[in-house]
Amino acid sequence: MLKFSSASVRIVNSERAMAECLDIAFPDGPPKEAAVFIINSALGHKLDKLGAAIKKLSPQAVTLGCSASGVIGREGVGESMSDVALMAITGPPNEWGVAGVQDIYGHNAYEKGLELAKGLKAKIASPRAIYLLCPGIDIANDLVLKALIETFGEDINIFGGTSSDNMRGLINYQLYEGQFGEHIAWAVALGDPTLKAVTRATHGFTAYGQPLTVTKAEGHLIREFDGRPAWAEYASRLSLPATSLCGDTIPVGALAEKLPDDLAVEYGNPHILRVITKYDPDGTVYYPVLAKAGLEVWLTSRDEELIFSEQRRSLEWICAQMNGRKPVAVFQTDCLARGRFLFNKVVKDEIIAMMHSYLNDENGQTPPWLGMYGFGEYAKLGGRNVYHNYSTALLTLYRD
Repeated sequence: MLKFSSASVRIVNSERAMAECLDIAFPDGPPKEAAVFIINSALGHKLDKLGAAIKKLSPQAVTLGCSASGVIGREGVGESMSDVALMAITGPPNEWGVAGVQDIYGHNAYEKGLELAKGLKAKIASPRAIYLLCPGIDIANDLVLKALIETFGEDINIFGGTSSDNMRGLINYQLYEGQFGEHIAWAVALGDPTLKAVTRATHGFTAYGQPLTVTKAEGHLIREFDGRPAWAEYASRLSLPATSLCGDTIPVGALAEKLPDDLAVEYGNPHILRVITKYDPDGTVYYPVLAKAGLEVWLTSRDEELIFSEQRRSLEWICAQMNGRKPVAVFQTDCLARGRFLFNKVVKDEIIAMMHSYLNDENGQTPPWLGMYGFGEYAKLGGRNVYHNYSTALLTLYRD
């Protein structure tokens, strides 16, 4: 049976930060057996140093990690450059497995996804759920999901998200067992047969105006919107110059794709959102999923009341699915635009407190909780594993 432990701290020194996390997560000392340690870290820490610090304290540890704009845990939200969060998974080695791949990009996302899936399946043939972490820049997320679904079936719950930087869309990092870079994907398969998983994502943005129409695209690269270089047209719609950086557009430039009516009802919104984190000098935009000519996308604005009401509806649905059970662990992936760049501290703390209140145990204690502000999120929609942007995605693990 797998066990989960979490902690988050704000400490500048990486070794001290990890030592403090382990002291909080394991008051009786770090595990001596092999265990999985997932690290979410702001850019003030170097992931390889954090991983090495854990190895010193727990030599059998399997270390995974990613950079983020901020972290979320039982202790609340941390968005300073020195915030770091940890989730430890301990238990029989036949109930968990990890795999990773290097040099994953948009053009080879499906092939690398198959390689990742093959590595996971060699460890856990029939997992209950998969935590997936991919780079947040230049990746076709739907192709990675396709590879995992073809390997494990659509019933598998895939959760997690993509790493990020501090809103600039310039660089992001991943750590996989000592391998440190910008184009690494890794995944954790959970095979504990007593576990059940529920995923849900929600956002609170509304579309407006006339849509941008994709007039030229190749794979996940959009060359033109409305017959013009894609980035120039997109920036123009935002009343920004074509010389703007992604960091200028991410907070205000969420793009909305129309959903079928049945999915819109479930999602609480007629649109699913997309983020742009990279573009080329010729104006080519790197879309986070495949795009085809004819696709229409709308600009959006946030609706604070809708964000709260839909988050509450999402939590009520999650609790109904658990049918009175309480989670043994919660994994949260939030869009970085919903962090400091969207809400002030009071509002953000109120949202997190609302999540905790719904998922706390009978004594008011928050379960082990790992969250981050990243570039994208994985959660189910309409019974399918889907990639989201600008959403709060929650995965609750519970025992029946």
